[in-house]
Amino acid sequence: MHHGDVTPEIAEGLLILRERIAAARIPSSALDESINIAAWNIREFGRVHRTEPAIHYLAEILGQFDLIALVELRDDLTDLGRVLCYLGPEWRVIFSDWIEDAGGNKERVAFLFDRRAVIHNGLAAEIDAPRAKEAKEYLATQSFWRAPYMCSFRAGNFDFLAIATHIRWGDTIESRMAELELLSDWIDTRFKNKFAEDHDLIVMGDLNTPRITDPIFDILLGHGLKIPQPLVNLTVGDRIIEGTNLGFNARYDQILHRATIPENFSNKGGALDFYIDDASIEALFPGKNYTRDKFTYQMSDHLPIWIQVKTDIDGYRLDQIVQDAGR
Repeated sequence: MHHGDVTPEIAEGLLILRERIAAARIPSSALDESINIAAWNIREFGRVHRTEPAIHYLAEILGQFDLIALVELRDDLTDLGRVLCYLGPEWRVIFSDWIEDAGGNKERVAFLFDRRAVIHNGLAAEIDAPRAKEAKEYLATQSFWRAPYMCSFRAGNFDFLAIATHIRWGDTIESRMAELELLSDWIDTRFKNKFAEDHDLIVMGDLNTPRITDPIFDILLGHGLKIPQPLVNLTVGDRIIEGTNLGFNARYDQILHRATIPENFSNKGGALDFYIDDASIEALFPGKNYTRDKFTYQMSDHLPIWIQVKTDIDGYRLDQIVQDAGR
């Protein structure tokens, strides 16, 4: 991390934040052996510009991971650029375009990654809804309000595809379910195709699923997606929480996988609680008297969720070769 010469107030805030990060017990990743992957909805990131302390805090949190799916990134990338300055020269970002209308909310989706641990493998594409021919045009009968974004990555000798998305909230639970069904069906169709770039898939972001026991969540599990075991019961260190919102009662944010080698997904994962409670806001922003709402526009109203993935898969592949040979 390259925070540089900061004020005493920011330095003190960073020390407090590091205590909160340590409480999440995020293990270190190891080059060519494992990576830490996270998903984070940073509230209105780019629409409401962050103060200098907040930029340092966001960089400190993001720097705990090797690959992060960012949602609710807006059209203005100024603050993202400020964060990248503190993360350092080895960090890269790939991002989608934005949509102007109210459904698109001028939001982008991005993958932020440390290229010492992860490399971009070439694919970067927004996911389009299926189309049918009507007269001379090919039109979709249903749309994504904000197109999911898919990129290919490689870490160690593990190649995988990642999809990041911010599912619509909508007027009704039914409209949300319809968009999740659209995504789930698209994944099922695409990954049955012999020309799919890879068959290891990670889907992450803000899926607006209040609880993993709700019928809305079953839609995601209907075509092979699974919850990594350490995320079934969401924890911050030893503390069990019910959700990724600051009320800790809604599991809006998810990391799901469709893995050819399930053993790649370790037993390490959870959430990072930078907030704690309303009384703890003052320690990061002394003298500001931020309400929880004001605080969310400096940090976020969502916690990052993370998982560690093993990337050294040679042993598994060699075992499979021997097993397939019947020895």
